[in-house]
Amino acid sequence: MATGAIARPAHEAKEYTGLLAWLLTTDHKKIGIMYLIFTIIFFFTGGVLALLVRLQLAWSDAGILSQDQYNQFFTMHASTMLFLFVIPVGAGFANYLLPLMIGAKDMAYPRINALSLWLIPLAALVMFSSFFIEGGSAAAGWTEYPPLTNGTFMPGKGTDLWILGVQILGISSVGGAINFLVTTMTMRAPGMTLARMPIFVWMIVVTSVLVTFATPVLAGVLTMLFTDRNVGTSFFDPREGGNPILWQQLFWFYSHPAVYIMVLPAMGIISEVLPVFSRKPLFGYKAVIYAGAAIGVLGFTVWMHHMFATGLSAPLTIWTMFATMSIGVPTGVKMFNWLGTMWGGSISLKAPMLFAVGFLFMFLIGGIDGVYSAFVPVDYALNDTYWVVSHIHYVLFGGSVFGIFAGIFYWFPKMTGKFLNETLGKLQFWLMLIGMNLTFMPMHILGLKGMPRRIADYEAGLGWEYWNLVATIGAFTIGVSMMVFIANFFMSLKTAPKTAGDDPWEGNTLEWMISSPPPEQNFDTLPEINSERPAWDARMQRQGFAGRTQQHS
Repeated sequence: MATGAIARPAHEAKEYTGLLAWLLTTDHKKIGIMYLIFTIIFFFTGGVLALLVRLQLAWSDAGILSQDQYNQFFTMHASTMLFLFVIPVGAGFANYLLPLMIGAKDMAYPRINALSLWLIPLAALVMFSSFFIEGGSAAAGWTEYPPLTNGTFMPGKGTDLWILGVQILGISSVGGAINFLVTTMTMRAPGMTLARMPIFVWMIVVTSVLVTFATPVLAGVLTMLFTDRNVGTSFFDPREGGNPILWQQLFWFYSHPAVYIMVLPAMGIISEVLPVFSRKPLFGYKAVIYAGAAIGVLGFTVWMHHMFATGLSAPLTIWTMFATMSIGVPTGVKMFNWLGTMWGGSISLKAPMLFAVGFLFMFLIGGIDGVYSAFVPVDYALNDTYWVVSHIHYVLFGGSVFGIFAGIFYWFPKMTGKFLNETLGKLQFWLMLIGMNLTFMPMHILGLKGMPRRIADYEAGLGWEYWNLVATIGAFTIGVSMMVFIANFFMSLKTAPKTAGDDPWEGNTLEWMISSPPPEQNFDTLPEINSERPAWDARMQRQGFAGRTQQHS
């Protein structure tokens, strides 16, 4: 339950200055900012690998990468984007915002929070060091399916370093998740009941539950693979009584909930941005919470849809197909709530709102893809083709990445006191939107034309060249949009005046009631909290409209 007193920050006993103040900090705000910086660096690293992969596939017999280089690059691209960017970037926003949103002065376990942060660059160092050893990095895809990953086919140590790196990231994730849950349950300000928590906080709670229960399964199956490769066990070797399908069962038991671990924080961000720029309360506040919880629960029931082609029994196949389709129901509820929030609102198309609306449309395409793929005959036809690549990118790039940029543009003024340049932000949005659809929509067509994923070359005359070239042009368009963001970020940080003020967007949640950037202790005093929109309530009270409510059209 919430405590009556504001938690005292457990910052360093000795005061540090300069770089040491950041490296040795336990302040959740500095830790959150460093999470975001690290993950954006990894995002760009994974993006460079993606551009090299797309260059190799732009035309047949390109010869830019060797087969081994191609396998290593697409494996490390996916591993970087998933494990080093999309999953921890949500923790970055949560570190900075969750204590502010619930009225706490810090996280429940500040030192564990700092440890969770520094494990991430350590894991990246371990994973990327494999490029410099004999045999190179992991090269079997981010799924690392046996028997391809046994010592016969992958004799180098790159796969072992990949396993170690992902294990370290799992420790970081679980430590962060437990911290978020304990902080939310024990350190809320007086009046901040569960029914008044911001939607972003709720989505972090659901995400943290998923991380806590799913990640240990990944840790177990990775340990099994490591011992198969190095100790002589045979969990996945059919020659010695093992079963490679066991890997898929356990790996996907983690990895399908991981999709929602990647998406739910972005859904929380969207649920904060849309009401503010629509000048309306969130439509169906409780329905959005229940839908998020339902997605979390159903996420543990659908992992076997990745295994339709492995010969599942008919009852399991039918159950999994219907369970997979059912997860579209709470997702659809959220979409309805978001559209209902905008309906009849006074919409302001600032950069955060543009990215939020982009999320809605791109995630919708990915969701429709997913419903089609849930049908067993469709899955048999399209399994391991570029259709699957397109689907997951519409969900994770069109969903998560657009949501992440909505959050960056929305909370950058709170973190720095400055605005990101609006014109450059809109330019970045349109380049991203165009580039994304140029990249991933042709992959639908390539999948329907039968192009398998994870091939480094293809013959001319199969009808694949044109669409691969279009996809490569789109990928470089996305790259240009990222250069616009980097220019915007550094220009704004260096030259923009501190004109944002405390509440530039007229937000709804507690962080907009303190200075920008927030003070070290976060809050000296807290306002009375009577609803899920305490900042709006306080603003109405100052303006003489106490008790006024906004109605939905």
